[in-house]
Amino acid sequence: MSKVRVRFAPSPTGPLHIGGVRTALYNYLLAKKNQGDFILRIEDTDQTRFVEGAEQYIKESLSWLGISPDEGPGIGGNFGPYRQSERKEMYQPFVTQLLEKGDAYYAFDTVDELEQMRARMKKTGMQPRYDTTSRMSMKNSLTLSKDEVEKRMAEGAEYVVRIKMPRKEEIKFHDEIRGYVSVQSNQIDDKVILKSDGLPTYHLANVVDDHLMGITHIVRGEEWLPSAPLHVMLYKFLGWENTMPKMAHLPLILKPEGKGKLSKRDGDRLGFPVFPIEWKDPSTGEMSMGYREEGYLPEAVINILALLGWHSSNNEEIFSLSSLVNEFSLSKVNKAGARFDIDKAKWFNHQYIIQKPEKEILDDFSTYLKSNNIQKNDEYLLKIIPMIKERANFIHEFLQEGEYFFSPPIEYDSKAMKKKWKTVGVEFGKEFLNKANQLEEYNAENLHQLFHQLIEEKNVGIGQVMPTMRLAVTGKAGGPPIFEILSVIGQKEVQKRFTEAVTKFPV
Repeated sequence: MSKVRVRFAPSPTGPLHIGGVRTALYNYLLAKKNQGDFILRIEDTDQTRFVEGAEQYIKESLSWLGISPDEGPGIGGNFGPYRQSERKEMYQPFVTQLLEKGDAYYAFDTVDELEQMRARMKKTGMQPRYDTTSRMSMKNSLTLSKDEVEKRMAEGAEYVVRIKMPRKEEIKFHDEIRGYVSVQSNQIDDKVILKSDGLPTYHLANVVDDHLMGITHIVRGEEWLPSAPLHVMLYKFLGWENTMPKMAHLPLILKPEGKGKLSKRDGDRLGFPVFPIEWKDPSTGEMSMGYREEGYLPEAVINILALLGWHSSNNEEIFSLSSLVNEFSLSKVNKAGARFDIDKAKWFNHQYIIQKPEKEILDDFSTYLKSNNIQKNDEYLLKIIPMIKERANFIHEFLQEGEYFFSPPIEYDSKAMKKKWKTVGVEFGKEFLNKANQLEEYNAENLHQLFHQLIEEKNVGIGQVMPTMRLAVTGKAGGPPIFEILSVIGQKEVQKRFTEAVTKFPV
């Protein structure tokens, strides 16, 4: 078997949708599982849709996620250039080959003539398309004389080149996910393969580039499945049937509710990103949120996307990128679409935050605090991160979950105050803090021991007194172990907060 070579071939027409990221991920996993190569190829032949900054956005997104191409623009490789616009001269020989063999033809039809043809076909109940039936009524090298064609070409008439699909031929190919697919050739129109600007369309460029780059597997979205029979015919016409890559068409990522694939509109409506990193539209200035800026860890995003359409052999859910490489197989990719679940996405991020060492979280948390005008040294932050990360889905939620580590409570849980703020708790708290102030070392272990000694002496229940201390110091009814909180906040600050709370809420 030849070395596995796969490609991710996005168009630089805007931000990279997470469906595209999943396609890149599956290609990467397949390559690395088989010690193969993962290639980034920019398919920019449609210059009318080119968006400034989109290529760099694609590269930055893949870099953030750790999906590193082995070859591509700015990386190099033996099969470049890796932008289709820079490969323009490579396609013409293959267009000429198709024309000379009679598998393609020149078409000189104007926009108005094409519209008239479609209207005629629609009126008679036929599918409006340029195909084996309609082409014989149009202005092309199949209906015009050779002299007329040569005259038009000499005069610089605008033209395109179309593939000539055969009549009533079965086009059959094997999809690695869906099994055998069979289509009749007369159901496919004569697609344009070379545009009037001299650039190839996606269909021709895609096939030629995959062949010249030695691509062994094409892993792409389900939306390209209708184009696959056309590509199969191009491989046949060009004499490359025996080296045609294996194909796999991935299921759609579906919206969280209702029918259809996940769109930016769904994300905007429900408040979650559909792009890996933030994107600013260069023409409108509109900002679109990204997973990175919303606080998702790249490892979590990888894990989320991997399981949207693929399952492991033992149904595990938490995978690092390296463990995904070991486990991945196209045979475990589903045919049916995978519904996006934002709550599950948050759960994944939570799991990775819990697993992440405190020192690796420190920089991001410190940066977030500084953006909120809060300055704390690393030693202090490393003490509180373990206490609050269990309760947060995102690093930016650390401040909300543990605001009492940075300032005294302004508000107090009203329900808890009404139910738990009692004389017995206040009196116990006063005595406990007086004794705590006399401890040689004000730490969680000594505070815990003192607290339980005093409970036995006073013969009171923990539930009668502990909530009072927590409410006074944090303003909340729940949270991390109270003695660890007291230890971190410190003796003077704890005493100050308790005194203020008793003054505000006398019993």
